[in-house]
This record gives sequence, C-alpha cells and structure tokens, in this order.
Amino acid sequence: MKKNIHVVGAVITDGEKILCAQRGTEKALPGLWEFPGGKIEQGESPQAALKREIQEEMKCIIEIGEQVEHTVHEYDFGIVHLTTFYCQLVEGVPVLTEHIAIKWLKPHELEKLEWAPADIPAIEKIAKTFVAQD
Repeated sequence: MKKNIHVVGAVITDGEKILCAQRGTEKALPGLWEFPGGKIEQGESPQAALKREIQEEMKCIIEIGEQVEHTVHEYDFGIVHLTTFYCQLVEGVPVLTEHIAIKWLKPHELEKLEWAPADIPAIEKIAKTFVAQD
C-alpha cells in the first residue's frame, strides 16, 4: 500500500501575476513546476504548515486566503493530497533555497509550464476564475 502524503501549496499572487516555482533536480518530480509549499506536519493545520513552509523555503511571510483546490494524485512514490490556497506576500521577496527557478506569470500563461500533475487541477481552476474576472 502506498503512503499518503498531505501537502499544501501557495498560489502567491502579486497584482495580475502568480508565483510559479521549479523543483530542483535532486527532488522527486525533478524540473517540474509547482506552487511552493510542503508537507503538513502532525498536529499542524494546512494554513500553519503553509506559512511555515514558505518562511523556510522562500524566506517570506505570507497571508493565507481562500482555498483554491484539493487534489489527490497517485505517484509512484505515494498518494499526494494537495490543498492549495491563494496567498499574498506580507514581508520579504521570494528567495531560491529549494527551487531552481521562479517565475511570475499571468493566469493564462500558467499552462505553458510543465507542472507536477497534482498542481494541474488548481491551474485549471485559477485560469477559469481569472477569465471570469476579466
């Protein structure tokens, strides 16, 4: 039986653009793009985990807004339960510590990147949401 892995991702927005982060080559899913975040620790809420992970990974403080999506995706290494949230930067500028690149893209540009499969439902939902607002 595969391991269940509960993770969170930050859809960090800055005006019309969204932060995208490219996974390092030493990690699972090397080189794929994702919303930054990480594992939820025992006893931690998804929001608390996301604040901690962004502070550790990108040296930033974020404010967490509404949930974007919850996706369950089976990989060869386990079953990932990904919950994504809209977020705003409160303090700091994202720094590369675990990712090899970051980009700020408009919602309609997100699909140009090669995303980790668990992130794709959130990408689709974001694209529809932002088109509806235009």
